[in-house]
Amino acid sequence: MKFSSKVEKCGLSPMRKFHPFAVAAEQKGKKIYHLNIGQPDIETPKAFFEAVKHFDLPVLEYAPSPGMPVLIDAIQKYYDKLNIHFEKDEILITVGGSEALQIVLQCILDDGDEILIPEPFYPNYNTMVNTCGAKIHPVPTTPEEGYHYADRAKIEAEINEHTRAIMCTNPGNPTGCVLTPEEMRLMVDIAKEHELYIIGDEAYREFVYAGEPLQSLGEFTDAADNVIVIDTVSKRFSACGARIGCILTRNHALLAQAMKYCQARLSVATLDQVASAALYDVGPAYFAAVREEYKRRRDTVMRKLEAIPGVICKCPKGAFYLMAALPVDDADRFQQWLLEEFDDNGDTVMFAPGEPFYGTPGKGKNEIRIAYVLKQEDLERAMDLLALGIEAYNKR
Repeated sequence: MKFSSKVEKCGLSPMRKFHPFAVAAEQKGKKIYHLNIGQPDIETPKAFFEAVKHFDLPVLEYAPSPGMPVLIDAIQKYYDKLNIHFEKDEILITVGGSEALQIVLQCILDDGDEILIPEPFYPNYNTMVNTCGAKIHPVPTTPEEGYHYADRAKIEAEINEHTRAIMCTNPGNPTGCVLTPEEMRLMVDIAKEHELYIIGDEAYREFVYAGEPLQSLGEFTDAADNVIVIDTVSKRFSACGARIGCILTRNHALLAQAMKYCQARLSVATLDQVASAALYDVGPAYFAAVREEYKRRRDTVMRKLEAIPGVICKCPKGAFYLMAALPVDDADRFQQWLLEEFDDNGDTVMFAPGEPFYGTPGKGKNEIRIAYVLKQEDLERAMDLLALGIEAYNKR
């Protein structure tokens, strides 16, 4: 039987591809410290579960295709507090940020089109773009430069007749890069001048560590037709399982096209929307505590990495990820070896190998992504295991 050429261009997630090896290692009695998946261990606010407990309608009906008013209102108020205003009909609720991205890309990309995305980037973008018949055109960066990409010459050198959009993940997954207000303005200006969409994947907006105000591409009202913001409750409220995201844009023609997909999938889960709306009542103290916790974890990882000879890593400014170049020949092979052949007192560690985060063939071969989502004690142990593993691997 034949499969779609589009789906055959897609690969498996590098964050999950070593799952069978991990299962085998655990069956042998190994304990694995997981730095490979960005699943926060921060407690989900109780407001979510309380809203579910108190849901008492007699029938669990389809929700409206654009989203439930209670959730749209909550999201609108959240942005108003950031001095960024979207009308209610400029917000579409989706099944997580992933569906939001998928819908947007299906609306703006066609066969043969290209979207500029700085590399390294979230690998699932590949699947989303490939299934549109389009392709990612990577904007190259380097570990030595801290994966910086907001440079006019660098961006414009990659624009061609097939370019339809630019993607900015800000703060960045997997790099932790955070754009300055001036860099955000620059990226929007480039999109306007070249008549491109600019998509802000802003799942990690709350996680910035230098005290800077929260930012969004939604600030740039002069680029109403260009700017599309993707948001989600997954990381902000440690509610990944809720699967609630949204599209925000002032481009009403685009919203009309996106509604076709929203209606085709009927609606987003009613209970998830009701409960997620309650999350937006969480006060600033929650975010301050979470930011402080992740900053402490980031500093721990950086301290440990800086003590490993040959590692290249710039301190990330946001999100809860970092990319690091390791003194190994192949991070993919190294990861498999850690699961199959290495342990220290029965312990080993997992990360996400870096090559699948790149669009340029051959890049990222000795790089890894670390998600610093473990509790402090576990994170310390995981980083010690990484250092021990590198030493033992290179002595083979």
